[in-house]
Amino acid sequence: MLTDDKRYADCAKDILLKNAKASSWADKEMMMRNPPWQAELNTAHKIFAVANAYDAIYGTLSPQERKEIADGYYRLAIKPLAEDWILPETRIHTLNSMGHNWWSSCVGMCGVATLAFRNELPQADRIIRETNSAISGWFAFEGDNFQHKPRTFDRNGGMYESINYADYGCQEALLYLLALKNVTGKAPDAIPQLDAMAGFFIHSYYPTDNDMMSVYFGDSHKTTTGHNALMLLDALGYESKDIDWYLGNITDGQHREFLGLSSPVGIIYNPANTTPKAPISANSAIYPDMGWATMRDNWNKNATMLAVKSGLTWNHAHADAASFILFHKGSDIIGEAGRCWYKLPEYRNYLFQSEAHNVVLFDGKGQPRHQQYHSSPIAGNVSNLIDTLGIRYVLADATGPNSDRFNRYLRSFLWIDDIILVIDDLASHEEGSYQWLWHPIGTTVKKGVDLDIRNGKAHVVLRQLYPETLAPSDFIHDYPSNMTWEIHNASGEDNKGDQPYYSFHLPKRHDRVKGVTALILDPESQPEIERRKGDGWIGVRIKSHGKITDVYINQLADGRLMHMNSWINPDGWNTEAYITALTYSDDKQALQHRPSRISSFVAAASGMETVIRFTLS
Repeated sequence: MLTDDKRYADCAKDILLKNAKASSWADKEMMMRNPPWQAELNTAHKIFAVANAYDAIYGTLSPQERKEIADGYYRLAIKPLAEDWILPETRIHTLNSMGHNWWSSCVGMCGVATLAFRNELPQADRIIRETNSAISGWFAFEGDNFQHKPRTFDRNGGMYESINYADYGCQEALLYLLALKNVTGKAPDAIPQLDAMAGFFIHSYYPTDNDMMSVYFGDSHKTTTGHNALMLLDALGYESKDIDWYLGNITDGQHREFLGLSSPVGIIYNPANTTPKAPISANSAIYPDMGWATMRDNWNKNATMLAVKSGLTWNHAHADAASFILFHKGSDIIGEAGRCWYKLPEYRNYLFQSEAHNVVLFDGKGQPRHQQYHSSPIAGNVSNLIDTLGIRYVLADATGPNSDRFNRYLRSFLWIDDIILVIDDLASHEEGSYQWLWHPIGTTVKKGVDLDIRNGKAHVVLRQLYPETLAPSDFIHDYPSNMTWEIHNASGEDNKGDQPYYSFHLPKRHDRVKGVTALILDPESQPEIERRKGDGWIGVRIKSHGKITDVYINQLADGRLMHMNSWINPDGWNTEAYITALTYSDDKQALQHRPSRISSFVAAASGMETVIRFTLS
């Protein structure tokens, strides 16, 4: 089409005519299933390539050649895809059995091919009509309680399968919608999920001086982007400065397959390669249906970003309820073990499982391993996102996915100025050993009670404060009440060498503990963090950058009381709050008990309901 050189068209024609005579495209393994699968992902990929080639050389073909090619590929791909995935009278796949990225690809690519062959296929109008309905149904799927399957899209635009598969699944659906718009001049009826889709990829993005990074929960890589989905969304008319800014920050080579900046589709549909200042107003976002949240201090490159996940485990969503990733100064400094090729034993035995994430184990065990296949009947959740005036907070509840061992597994992330407190409220059905797992990225050295972590320009100190600090030296027997540690060697992402992780645990067995871990984002400023305790509460006093912050954690407001009040009186403050944080501008204010910032996180004492009340003065 670019050169108008007929030799290229003749070559494509020969390939299409030859391959149209194949006996079948069915996969032997898929045909052995009950009922047999006539068409699957590879069928969709191949017919998409065929459709584009046919469309490109259409004007050079004779009517007889067009008919021969169309009939051959209708038999090989369009008919099997339509019968297995789309047409009501023959369809064998439902949204609750195959409602992830395979669905959008098989349905969408069948639709693209049908549009390309529409002049030669009398069945085309009906298939396109049913494809429109099927694609809209994929976007709108609300989940399935009987089989514990999640809705396809969170109410705020996220897709639970990871950035990798969200981009791919959306790409396949949007390619069809764009083809439909190009052919007919209009897309199907409004799809509300498209309005919020861009925000999910943008809020999961971490800009750096080098390649951009994305939150890589589940089966994704840190350099995977939502480029394809956002480029196609822009082409469909959902353009915005946010999308332009996102696409402008992607470096060449981070694009999926054929939609890069140097490809025909990329050349046509990528917006102007400009990088305007980030126009996003909110620094934080939450996806309550899928259990993700992101918080950051700003949108500048190499800033600090915390991503939290506590949702469903199944398929491409790992056993990582209440885990998190910390990006800081251009690096992921506390992260995930990653993923590898699914056929490898390291994937199913480690990388998918709880051990590969920043979670708490009980007696060395995390979420049940069968959840990878059968899902978690009770999903985790994130809630109560707060971001204002230097205070950021989100609550992750991982009790459901861990309910075989835990009856309470709440993890609060309280980010105050340049320190993040990870506050664990844990209770188990019986006494056992609680183990905190940490996956530092880069070079990690234990220094006294701290883990000193460095990756590139990033430097973070991890300090466990409760239930106890680490033993300050390697002579562990001299510190019988302190926490001990182990270093585990495990497979790294794509089996490219080992990625060690740390396990902290108490020497004694318990059935209820509180954990508090400080992630110190500016260790060079040498903040002072003091452990404090009182009647019914534990807490910390943080002295940093001329300010003093007292954090009180109410031991009575953790669900242990029924029909009773949970009042405590730390340092003369009467409160029933689950967590209270008071910030003083200087020592004089602290002595006079005149805080410049009051933060109250109030939870019902029954533990059955959590309501956050946040006040500043």
